[in-house]
Amino acid sequence: MADRLETGVVLVEDDAEVRDAYRLTLELDGIGVIAVGSAREALDLLGADRPVVVLSDVRMPGLDGFGLLEAVRSIDADIPVVLVTGHADVPMAVKAVRAGAWDFIEKPADPVRLVETLRRALAHRALVLENRTLRAGAAERDPFASRLVGRSAAVERLRRSLRRLADAETDVLLFGETGTGKEVAARALHDFGRRARGRFVAVNCGAIPETMIESELFGHEPGAFTGARERRIGKIEHASGGTLFLDEIESMPLSAQVRLLRVLQERTIERLGSNKEIPVDLRVIAATKVDLAELAARGAFREDLVYRLNVVTVRLPPLRERREDVPLLFAHFLDLAAQRQGRAAPTLDPAFVERLRQQDWPGNVRELRNAAERYLLGLDDDEPREPSPGTTGQLTLEQQMEAAEKRIIEETLARFAGRIGVTAEALGITRKTLYLKMKKYDLGRGAAVDS
Repeated sequence: MADRLETGVVLVEDDAEVRDAYRLTLELDGIGVIAVGSAREALDLLGADRPVVVLSDVRMPGLDGFGLLEAVRSIDADIPVVLVTGHADVPMAVKAVRAGAWDFIEKPADPVRLVETLRRALAHRALVLENRTLRAGAAERDPFASRLVGRSAAVERLRRSLRRLADAETDVLLFGETGTGKEVAARALHDFGRRARGRFVAVNCGAIPETMIESELFGHEPGAFTGARERRIGKIEHASGGTLFLDEIESMPLSAQVRLLRVLQERTIERLGSNKEIPVDLRVIAATKVDLAELAARGAFREDLVYRLNVVTVRLPPLRERREDVPLLFAHFLDLAAQRQGRAAPTLDPAFVERLRQQDWPGNVRELRNAAERYLLGLDDDEPREPSPGTTGQLTLEQQMEAAEKRIIEETLARFAGRIGVTAEALGITRKTLYLKMKKYDLGRGAAVDS
């Protein structure tokens, strides 16, 4: 029976009549169910990669719901566990949430709330497993999947192109909007190609002053110019044996473009102040966010360099062309941010995830990654606005107190996954007061649960 459950709920209830009632409710709503009478039976059905969630009674003979919760978390801490009991009270609910329960429901469970809670839990579990697959299992089969996360056709085409180019000696031009991951793609080409043992040398052509870029790229000999007291090895020579990544190449001055063209054609350099040609063995990957041919037509870029760079061009799609990847990417970045901060990643409500998907994200993957970091820290778009122009620029005492109160309520709601009852108890206020404050600070956002 367990083998037939592709995704669904492992229902644990020692009362056969109640167990059958829950099972029927869930099955009528299209949710797969395996119903068992003890926690021990349930544990035999679970595994680290099973797309299931657990719905369990608290008070059972032998291993109770809290014992089951602890055992489930030792198998996989990301399996949602919903606890149900007829002896519910606030202290028990707080204990359940602090122990890691997904939610806490009192008998007799309202069918609508039961189904909605389990659907949210299943959606969360699916997202966790998809993210885990991309970061681990998929990375073993396709290392590019660990760097360029997504399941859309656009990102699949991108990974396919990069796989074909990884071991080629051809220079590559990466074309894409700001934040689409051009340096990530360049590093993947290097790390998973035949030059992986060599250096990956990145140069942002737009960040180096025009007076210094030739020295940075080609190096110089002592006395080549005022202040050149000793020999300097340039970035191109330093990258010999590996990969040279030239980001924002559209910003490179025309004088440096002439010398770069010779490097690409002859694979030799001359340091400033020297006539000696030095051979270099490297692969050049350039990146741009603008059409170089159009720049060349306006005289702002060398046409012959465009032709030399444009042997192979790989386009990186913006997020608006791969919206289906947004939830997975956000969860991926949220998980990485949580690991860096040493805290648990908060649960993502399906309505919030859908809002993420509908946004345009003009800053692309970089903007989405920053949004995930802010979300983890509670610094999302609901934070207090700056004072309007014409004020002193200093928040009043009342404004500061309201901002602090809003932040505390928001953080507590997040800690208890939007559950109203537990949040109100933790804050020491009534449900009505909490609802009024949430309305005042516009904190509803579809994520709160009446529990």
